[in-house]
Amino acid sequence: MKRARVAYAGAIHEATPHGGGLRLADGRVVAEDAVVWLAPFEVGTIIALGLNYADHAKELSFGKQEEPLVFLKGLGSVIGHRGQTRRPRDAAFMHYECELAVVIGVPGKGIARADAMGHVAGYTVANDYAIRDYLENWYRPNARVKNRDGGTVLGPWFVDAADIATPVQLNLRTLVNGTVTQQGNSRDLVHDIPALIEYLSGFMTLNPGDVILTGTPEGVVNVNVGDEVVTEIEGIGRLSNFIVDDATFGR
Repeated sequence: MKRARVAYAGAIHEATPHGGGLRLADGRVVAEDAVVWLAPFEVGTIIALGLNYADHAKELSFGKQEEPLVFLKGLGSVIGHRGQTRRPRDAAFMHYECELAVVIGVPGKGIARADAMGHVAGYTVANDYAIRDYLENWYRPNARVKNRDGGTVLGPWFVDAADIATPVQLNLRTLVNGTVTQQGNSRDLVHDIPALIEYLSGFMTLNPGDVILTGTPEGVVNVNVGDEVVTEIEGIGRLSNFIVDDATFGR
C-alpha cells in the first residue's frame, strides 16, 4: 500500500493515490497540486550513509569502506515532495543524491542480520543534497554539507515493506529538467539493508520512524537555480524537487 502525509485546508491528512489525485482519509478527493506534501511518515532519527555504492565511491576516487560511513541529520533538513531546496549563492558544486530510504517499524537493539528485515516498516524515496565545495573530509561530512535546512527531500509515498518483495534489486534514477543524469540499482549497495540494521543496532536502539538513507550510486551532477530534480525508485515513487535561490528565502 502507498500512502502519503499532506497538509490541506488547515489540517494534516493521510492520503492515498486516487486516479489523477489523492484521496484523503476523510474521503475527500483533491488534486495533487492542491496540497502541501510532507514527509510521508513521522520522521525519527535520520541516519545517512556515505560512499555506500562502489561506483559512486570510485567516482569520488575512494575504495570500498570496510565499515559503513554513517552520519546523523536533524529534522530541520526534511522537506516533502514538490518542495524547494535553496542553493546558496557561494556554492560552486551542489548535487542531488537519489537514495533508497528504509523506515524502521519495530524497535530493536543488537539485531541479528537474519532478523533485520522484520524490523523494517517500509520504504520511501530520498533526495539528500550535498554542497561539494563545503566538504572538508569525506569520512566526516560536516554539517554545512549534509545537514542544511531543506536539503533532505523525502516522499512522496511510504510503501509497506510487504509490497516490495526484493528491495535489493530496485532501479534508481535521477532526472534534471527531464534528462536522465543518474542510474543505479540497489543490488550494488556495499553494505546491504540487513547489514546496516545489524551494524547500527549494535550501538544504538532503532525506533519506529527512524530512517536509514542507504547511499547513492554514481552520476551526481551540479544543479542550478530553476532546475527541477526528480529522483525515482522502482515500485516506490517519483519524488520531485525544485532548486531556488537565496532571495526566495530572504537571504
